[in-house]
Amino acid sequence: MSDDRSEQLVRAHDRYASRHPKSRELFERARVVLPAGSTRSVLDVRPFPFRVAHGEGSRLIDVDGNEYIDFLGDYSAGLLGHDPSPIAAAVRGALERGWSFGGVHVDEIRFAEAVCDRFPSIEQVRFTNSGTEANLMAIQLARHHTGRDVIIVVDGAYHGGLLYFGHGGEALLAPFDFRRIEYNDIDALAVAIDDSVAAVLVEPMMGAAGCIPATPAFLAALRARCDASGSLLIFDEVMTSRMSAGGVQLRAGVTPDLTTLGKYLAGGMTFGAFGGRADVMAAFDPERGGSLTHGGTFNNNVVTMAAGAAALGELLGAQLLDDLYDRGEDLRSRIAAVLTDSTLPMCVTGMGSLMTIHTVGGPVNSPDDLVDADAVLKELLFHELVERGIYMATRGYIAMSAAIDGDDCDRLIEALSDATRTIAGVTAAG
Repeated sequence: MSDDRSEQLVRAHDRYASRHPKSRELFERARVVLPAGSTRSVLDVRPFPFRVAHGEGSRLIDVDGNEYIDFLGDYSAGLLGHDPSPIAAAVRGALERGWSFGGVHVDEIRFAEAVCDRFPSIEQVRFTNSGTEANLMAIQLARHHTGRDVIIVVDGAYHGGLLYFGHGGEALLAPFDFRRIEYNDIDALAVAIDDSVAAVLVEPMMGAAGCIPATPAFLAALRARCDASGSLLIFDEVMTSRMSAGGVQLRAGVTPDLTTLGKYLAGGMTFGAFGGRADVMAAFDPERGGSLTHGGTFNNNVVTMAAGAAALGELLGAQLLDDLYDRGEDLRSRIAAVLTDSTLPMCVTGMGSLMTIHTVGGPVNSPDDLVDADAVLKELLFHELVERGIYMATRGYIAMSAAIDGDDCDRLIEALSDATRTIAGVTAAG
């Protein structure tokens, strides 16, 4: 059966290549000056990635004229879809006033006020250029605040390019004193989180590791154990902040000490942030005795600050996010029904508008449950869906944008049903 899928994948690659001749030509040009032909490893696609020409609403069109419904949403950064007119207007207005001040300006106040108003844990906030930077700064702040060095992380987690705790992440891992735990393992917390721990860095739903939600009991246990040990609890809500106006922390009723943000909150512009309790954030305020410095030429860059103020002020209201959450819950339920009816070993996990299709039978409660996932089947599914005009990540990840409507979801379900039948039919014939 595995050989049958491998043969089908070869045919899928050939079919894909025949439909993307301009993308192939540009790939060959790109790989001369860019390792692997790109500058973002997650976008690597075999035999080569299609190259986007433009986007509109929920659609992407590549340089060969192929159109796709965009269910990837720029890995959750593109929550507004490809026509966020108020963002474009805000950016144009900001650029008309100048864009490289080297000084403070009003839009950063507006953006910061909007962030603090939304998230229960954030009394004060600092901006960065990415979620990776935000997580690094939060770790250092926690070490400074507690006078401790150990950082608890979840095995297999991804918190940015220098904070990847899965296979292959070791070479670029930032040199902190990390202690790893298994996700959703409550029993391990009492031993792992002691008085040497500065902070626990955790996603309320593991994102890149497979959209694996934390159980309510696990989040509550983390909060209780951090309180008992004097450690800070850091929620990485770079991806999950979309689950409500106040992120998962508001939806779950568990308030961390620090929160890190990124992705969509600045309307798709380069963005990251970390914030939390005022007494912790005081480390950056000399008038309150703070001694930490926080550099970054583009932390308060004009474009991001204007876009973020517009996004939170005009577009990303509670109702939009709640509706998107419900639409995602419905879509995931429909995907699960298709996979249950299939003979293929597949399941889906996630929360709200973020989800991942896995090539294991499930259940999936931690990355350990994915060690036997069928990589060939996952890549084959990606190509079968691309062939049917559906774009998601090669790892099976879906990040819905607000531009995705009911008809788009129907198209995905139709394509998934057809793709799984096609794959199962070929393997069965072998």
